[in-house]
Amino acid sequence: MIRKLSVPSPAAPLFGAWPEGILWACLQGRMGNVYTTESMLSAAAVLGDFSFFAGSPDKSLLDAVSVPLLIPQNDAWAAAIAARFGRGIQPITRYATRKDTIFDRKALQIYASSLPNSYTVRIINQKLYNLCLENTWSQDLVSQYPTWACFQALGLGFAVLRGDTLVAGASSYATFDGGIEIEIDTHPDFRRHGLARACGAALILECLDRGIYPSWDAHNASSLSLAERLGYTPGDPYRAFVRCSPQGEPLL
Repeated sequence: MIRKLSVPSPAAPLFGAWPEGILWACLQGRMGNVYTTESMLSAAAVLGDFSFFAGSPDKSLLDAVSVPLLIPQNDAWAAAIAARFGRGIQPITRYATRKDTIFDRKALQIYASSLPNSYTVRIINQKLYNLCLENTWSQDLVSQYPTWACFQALGLGFAVLRGDTLVAGASSYATFDGGIEIEIDTHPDFRRHGLARACGAALILECLDRGIYPSWDAHNASSLSLAERLGYTPGDPYRAFVRCSPQGEPLL
């Protein structure tokens, strides 16, 4: 039997010192959910598209979690995921960054103010929160916070506008004690114009001003490259699995 823990901290020892902001948000009970087997020998932390599996591999736990991204704690979990889902998943490499990066504020300030006059960078307010939810490409900027009141209390983000049109954003995907996990998205028609770099820099600066850490975990090498331009120190790459559609297309 799989249980959802109302208090997730008893499962924390299974995850050890795993340095992931989204995982911390779950284990601290701030966001997401933690599931365990009845024996408490296996656990999964789930938030948004992410699931982290720890402890002893257990097929029933894998069957209970249906989000797109599966992240194994070790080789045994990776083998269990591959055996359970076969061609229904695709292995990928994600890229961590260090959680003790020292940022160059002057460089970030230059990036944050580097956009042409036709663009504006604004902190996400209630109107922009709602606007993010209207477009598929921008929903993840705020979607882990189910209401504006929740985002206002826990979240933080910046939007790039061209006139009244939302074209990019950098925001918190998750909130943990002392920090956030960053999400950056750009409208497909406005990519490669420096928008992600500008709003990402604005968000990092705001985090530094508030005394919280802007954690960045890159989904691919392109995201890691942007993180490095913004001053992050790369950590270790790690494996993950993405579920695929019936046609074999990855869902992320």
